[in-house]
Formats: sequence, structure tokens, C-alpha cells
Amino acid sequence: MSQTQLVNYTLHSTLLIVETTNEHVWCQLKKVNRRCHGECSSPTHGMYGALRAANTFRVAAKSVLQCEDLIRAKVPAVSFVGKGCYLQTPHRADFHQSTSKNYINCLCKEDKKTNFGVREMATGPTKKMNRLAKEKSPYLLQHATNPVDWYPWGEEAFEEARKQDKLIFLSVGYSTCHWCHVMEHESFENEEIAHIMNDNFINIKVDREERPDVDRVYMTFVQASSGRGGWPMSVFLTPDLVPVAGGTYFPPNDTFGRPGFKTVLTSLSNQWREKRESFLESEEISSVSWKTCLKQLSSGFEDQYGGFSQAPKFPQPSNFNFLFHVFSRGPSSPEGTSALSMSLHTLRMMAKGGIHDHISQGFARYSTDERWHVPHFEKMLYDQAQLLVSYSQAYVASKDEFFRDIIYDIFTYVCRDLSHSSGGFFSAEDADSLPGFDSPKKREGAFCVWTHEEVESLLGSRFVKDGSAVTLFELACHHYDIRMNGNVNPNQDPHDELKNQNVLIVNGSEEETAENVLHESRQNRPRPHLDDKMVAAWNGLMLSGLSKAFEATGDASILDRAIRAADFLEDHMYNKETGSLLRCCYQGEKGALSQTEDPISGFADDYSFVIRGLLDLYEASGNSKWLAWANELQDKQDERFWDDEDAGYFSTAQDPSILLRLKEGQDGAEPSCNSVSASNLIRLAGMLEREDLEDKAEKLLLAFKQRLEKIPVALPEMSSSLLFYQDSPTQVVVTGDPRSESAQRLLAEIRSRLIPGRVLGYADGDEDSILYQKNLTVKKMKVLKDGKASAYVCKNSTCSLPVTKQEQLQQLLDERLTSLK
Repeated sequence: MSQTQLVNYTLHSTLLIVETTNEHVWCQLKKVNRRCHGECSSPTHGMYGALRAANTFRVAAKSVLQCEDLIRAKVPAVSFVGKGCYLQTPHRADFHQSTSKNYINCLCKEDKKTNFGVREMATGPTKKMNRLAKEKSPYLLQHATNPVDWYPWGEEAFEEARKQDKLIFLSVGYSTCHWCHVMEHESFENEEIAHIMNDNFINIKVDREERPDVDRVYMTFVQASSGRGGWPMSVFLTPDLVPVAGGTYFPPNDTFGRPGFKTVLTSLSNQWREKRESFLESEEISSVSWKTCLKQLSSGFEDQYGGFSQAPKFPQPSNFNFLFHVFSRGPSSPEGTSALSMSLHTLRMMAKGGIHDHISQGFARYSTDERWHVPHFEKMLYDQAQLLVSYSQAYVASKDEFFRDIIYDIFTYVCRDLSHSSGGFFSAEDADSLPGFDSPKKREGAFCVWTHEEVESLLGSRFVKDGSAVTLFELACHHYDIRMNGNVNPNQDPHDELKNQNVLIVNGSEEETAENVLHESRQNRPRPHLDDKMVAAWNGLMLSGLSKAFEATGDASILDRAIRAADFLEDHMYNKETGSLLRCCYQGEKGALSQTEDPISGFADDYSFVIRGLLDLYEASGNSKWLAWANELQDKQDERFWDDEDAGYFSTAQDPSILLRLKEGQDGAEPSCNSVSASNLIRLAGMLEREDLEDKAEKLLLAFKQRLEKIPVALPEMSSSLLFYQDSPTQVVVTGDPRSESAQRLLAEIRSRLIPGRVLGYADGDEDSILYQKNLTVKKMKVLKDGKASAYVCKNSTCSLPVTKQEQLQQLLDERLTSLK
């Protein structure tokens, strides 16, 4: 029995992985009433003990004990902090697996020459490991010895499905799921069933706690198609990841009229080979209903705190774009009122929650709990940009000053903390920072959170107003839920980084509070790291946010900031010789701007987001320069990224160093470039009467037809574009000088409401502008002789008579709304 040097060993749920210098030894650990033999015990549900140790040995799930740590353990009862392991002596740990022939016993004992040795004592055959053995997830590692040829979620599996032209079987669960274990034992450990799976499907295993995004998308489909959901979730997908069938737990064999897993596998594989047309329906985008997306969002809506998923909760601005679009086309309809209610409630709860920085403004990336209370403290530019649009839409729809205040909150943050002096916007602020300037280690949220004592020392002697008995401290504690022992639930703080800390969350009155004092004090703390890279795509999103914020508030300073940002993009992130965008720009010493030696070319999302930003800026400013540039960039995007064979946009241009060109087909923290491009194409087609772009928009939507039918909740931004396409744009053209008083009155009416599928143009008499050159309908519109502005409302190049008064324009817009019902 040979001895080899121990490198490390890791305990993952039911699997012990022992790595040595020349081999791996794998040991299954058996659950015995959630307790271990002897002195060994498990501190978490996710680990099953059945360890018997000669000396006390405790291991937490996912813990790793390095060889050098063991060597250092020369005395009993040494604790390895951060490892989750306790070892009384370094001499021996005996991992025992009852008497089952299916398991292997491992003995780890001292070796005089190498300090530690590992030996394998096999009482039965070693199980072959599949790809999941390389994963970190306890749940995936539980399936590492299944005879099923499992893949983790990723491009390797997707490419194999396309290459072999097979359906994908997707199994989603988590490590402590009872029925997941039952289905594993009954089906995934069954050699016959595994053979059927391996021969006919590409099999993917997902831990829902690792990939809540994947879980949410396909759970929505399962719930919508079967009326129920749960785990394990079992879904069958086309090679393009479109779900075609799904359920939860399947018994291995037919029982009580219910098809067993073998029957389901055989039936679907035969159907895919012989009756594939049943999976692929007619190629008409007009048959797809936006109501499916609304239904799926509604089913996931959380009534108390808002949001459309369980924790962790992300802002997901694409959802709001879709819901506000639904509201705009039928404000008094059941769908419209529901869409508005879900949007406003969620946005309000986010603004009151800890995900919103009440002292330094802006929003964190996501909340770890359902209340929007405890955030991951990183602040991303793309979130600020998209939420600026969402809160602008909320203010226009509701006229509630609460939402107007949040517009200025975000505007203040990005201008103060994420702005370069030349007009560009930085990417992000880190979640971690030093608790103090002399602290050796960064801590998440250190810049943002407060102890009870800190707040009392700052505010305890300050009174709300002269003669009042109430201190700012007392008011702040009430308003922001500041507690003596902190207000963070320990379940949201697994590493004790927020112990005794308070994440500010609006919990009380709306009276005057102590933001200014706390903000001034916070500036004396070490700031988080600033990612001062400037990304074209995210600056494009910021263009949209600022343009919509200007339209909502009428504040010229916001429009000026948007124009500076557009000038920055043109001057520093655009190659005028090639007509191409660059991906990034960097800040050097003293704010100097630079590029890498070999600048990175823009990707499809850089083009699509900047184009949308330019179109929004054109509508906000009336300057046709931005429309012309958007049109040029659209042609360049089509040239570099369009898929002539299957339609849609690849994320990357042709590049011999890229083995596989992918298409983004999901709206996540950022919208998909295909979703945004669909809207851009429709807008440009309407503004410039370009039938080629309208044709591209239809082909793009058709390319994603199955997803829009089955799981539109994964593509809310594209669902909004679909609605835009099906309804046809509402084209509003204002003639005359857009800066004139008469034009401003008409524009105020246009901007006072959410107009479904609005496309706004300016016929200012400049015949050199791109609008006059490309749009024959606009070219026929004459500026009134008295110089007074007028407005036309058009659909499909058929326009109303011009109107000059706000009430006349209001009537035309109401009539357009009626036509959509």
C-alpha cells in the first residue's frame, strides 16, 4: 500500500476529494441521521456526515485544508480560522463509510518522510467520475459519480448539442433538495436510464443557488406550461436553448397513469428525430403575444416588497421598460394598471431599501434579501444609467415627486463620483474598502455602513430644530432603522463582515433627516476602489438615462451633461477614419485619457447601446447630428455583426482568434444587444423611411420567435421591441425651431405622457439634415409662415393635419391610443 504526499483535500457535501501528488482519491460519505460517528459533526445542512475520526475532526461544506496547514498543527485543538476545520492532532483522520460495497474507505495518516500520506482501501469498485468532478458546487459534486454524461451549464454543452443536433436535458436542483436526491438515486444512478440519456441528449446539471438566472428563466416556463414548479426541475431544450417540455420530479417508470422518466426521454427523443416540425412552429412574428411576457412577470411578482424573483434581487430595468410600454398603450386597461402598479411599487421599495445609498446616492448592484435591505455594495454605471430611465418613466407616468427626487439622486451620484472631466463616465465603484486608513484588510460595505455609536457621536448633540427635544440622532435612528446591535440579518452576512453594522433603509417618517452630516463624515473614510475605465456601451446607456431624465424634468443641466457625454464618445471612443467604435478608454495620471497600444474594437452591445443613446439624445435635443451618427453606426453594426444566414447580431465581429461567435439571447443586468437593436432598427426605419432596416427588425424578431413565445420573461426588452413592431411606431414630428416657445409647449405635451412606441422627429427647415434627405414625408412638411411650431402625428407614413395647440395635440395622441385597444 503505497504512500503519497497529500496536496489538499476538500469536503463537498457527500463527496470527499483527496488530492495527492500523483493521484486523486474520491470517497463518498454516507448520511446517518444528519449526524456523524464518534466525535465528528457537520455544521451545515449541505454536508452529510458519516465520518469516524480517531481524533476530533470537523469540516464545513466547501472547506479546503491545505497540506501546510496540517503540518503546522503540532499541538492538539488547533483551530484553522477561515477553513472551517478543527483538528486535535495532525496524526490521523480516518474517513469511514460503513460496510456498503458501493463506497471506498480512505485513511489519511502521518508519514514520517512526507508528514502526511494518503492511502486508498477499496471495499468495492471505484466509481468513474464525470465532468462535474471539476466543479465547486456541492450539488454538482453530488452527481460527479453518476453514469450520466453530465455537463455544467456553459458553451461546451451548447456547442455539443448543436454539433450532434440533440435536445438538451436540463436538470436544476440544490444540494439539500430531498426529491433531487430521490430522482438521482432512481434515475441518474440507473445504468439503463443513463444510457438512454447519454445516447439521445446532451445532459446539463445546474445548481440553482449558483445560477439563479438560469433557474428563474426555465422555472417560469415550467410553471406556465404545467401550472406548477419545484425542484428538481427537469426541462428539455432545443440546441438554441428554447424550452419545449418540462416538469419537476419524474419517477423512473410509468406509475398510476403518469409517464415515467424513461417514457418521457424516449418519446421526446423520437419526436425530435421524426416530428421536429412539432417543435418548430410557423414563421410569423405577428402570432407572438406580448401578454405571455406580462403573465410570466406577474407570476413572479412579489407583492410585499416588489421585484420579480426571490433573493438575491436585482433591479432588472428591462422589466420596467416592458411594463411601462404595456401601461402606455392602455393606461386604464387591466393589463396597463397591473403593469404600472408592479413597476411603481418595486421602484419605490428599491428606493427606500438599503440597495439605495441614502447618503451618497446611487444604487448598489443587487440585494441579498427579499426586502432590498442588505446589498452587494458594488455600484455599476450600467445600473445607474438604466434606473435613470426607469425612474424617469415612473415620474412621467405617476407625476409623483418621490420618483423625481430619485432622478436627481442618481444624476447627482454619477456626476459627482463617476464622471471624467472630459465628459465620459467611469465604470464602477468597488464593494470593498478599508474600514480605516490604518486597517490591514478591506471589508465589503465598510464605506457605507454605520454602527449605532458612530451615528450617536455625530448626531447625538444636534437637535432637529431650535427648541425641539428630538435630536437628529433619534430621528435618524427612527428614519433609517439604526439599531444598537446593527440591523443586518446574520443570514445575509455569512462572513460576519456587517456584524453590529447598520445598512440604512427608509423605515420611518419623511421628515428632515441627517444625510448631510452623515455624508460629510463618510467622506473622511477610505473610499472604495474606482474602476475608472470608460466603456462605450455603458456610456451609451448613460446617454439614454440622461436624455430621458431631461425629458421627464425639463432640466437643461441634465441635457447639457448628456451632450458632453456624446461629445466624449465621438472624440475619444470613435475612429472617424473607419467609422468604428472603440470598446474602452482609460484614465491615466492627472486624468489624462489613453487607449491601449492595440485598442479594443467595439462589440455589438457597444454599438447597439450607443445607437439607442444617440437616438434618445436626438429626440431630447432636436440636433440632427446625433440622428445622422446613429444611422452611420447602425450601418457599421450591420456590416460587422449581422448574421446573414440566421439573422440577429453576433456579439463579436469576425475574428480568427475567436473560435465561436455567440449571440446574446437574454436580458440580464444589461439588456441583450439583440433586444436593443430590434428597437433601434424600428426607430431608424420609421425616422428615415429605411425599409431595409424594417426588414432586418422583422428577421431579428423571427430569429428569437421561439424564446419570445416560450420564455419571453428572459427577454423583456425584446418583448417591448416586439410590441413596438406589432403596434407600429407612433411618429410625432414637430416643425419649426425646436427652441422656440411655441415648439417647447408642444414638446412639453409630448413629454408629459408615456407614448407607446414613440418616435419623435424635428422638421426644422434644415434641408441638409438627414431627416429631410431620407424621409420624403417629412420633407413635404412645411414650416408655418408665421414661424409658429406645429406638430403632426403619423403612422405608417400617413400623417394627421398639423396642429399648433397643446389641446389639439393631446386629442391626436389620445386618438392614437384608442387605435391600439
